[in-house]
Amino acid sequence: MNLVDLWLTRSLSMCLLLQSFVLMILCFHSASMCPKGCLCSSSGGLNVTCSNANLKEIPRDLPPETVLLYLDSNQITSIPNEIFKDLHQLRVLNLSKNGIEFIDEHAFKGVAETLQSLDLSDNRIQSVHKNAFNNLKARARIANNPWHCDCTLQQVLRSMASNHETAHNVICKTSVLDEHAGRPFLNAANDADLCNLPKKTTDYAMLVTMFGWFTMVISYVVYYVRQNQEDARRHLEYLKSLPSRQKKADEPDDISTVV
Repeated sequence: MNLVDLWLTRSLSMCLLLQSFVLMILCFHSASMCPKGCLCSSSGGLNVTCSNANLKEIPRDLPPETVLLYLDSNQITSIPNEIFKDLHQLRVLNLSKNGIEFIDEHAFKGVAETLQSLDLSDNRIQSVHKNAFNNLKARARIANNPWHCDCTLQQVLRSMASNHETAHNVICKTSVLDEHAGRPFLNAANDADLCNLPKKTTDYAMLVTMFGWFTMVISYVVYYVRQNQEDARRHLEYLKSLPSRQKKADEPDDISTVV
């Protein structure tokens, strides 16, 4: 083996060794940044799996290069503002089967444009801020939540890209209109524009109030007139009951004859 072959062989070995060392460092780095109770793996991007980890809140030490994040089947109750703001590569977010009740207005700030799949099904969400899903491009799954169907929910669903499919899977647990309870939100929204209900309700309330005041005024006038009539009748009876004055013998007549 000549000198050149020997040099090439050693160079190739060094390259392989260096590559293995770099891969080991990267793997160790990813493993060291993995949140407690979660499993991290690199397969088409960093996958962070925190399913069934008894988490009560979303970890704040998530690796910035996370692409897939599974937080399902935990005890998470809320999604705070900007909790995912540093996860610029996040594509899939699964928060299903938790106890989520509150979603802050800017909960998805930083990932709304890049997120492709969002699963919020099987939680305890009744309502959200009207801007909570603004600019969200992901296909969202929000079924099996005790939704309260009102104007805010209507605005939220209209702001989402997959509005029709998402709205079709939302069942109204309660509603501003009692007859919509237990029905799919899409049917309720087609029957009535929920954002116009407050104005109509206010109009009806004003009409009822005005009618009430008008009735009170008429009742007072009728009572006042009847009371005056009764007083006048009593006064007249009193006058009739007085003895008439007898004319004296020497009292001249009212009409005298001029001679």
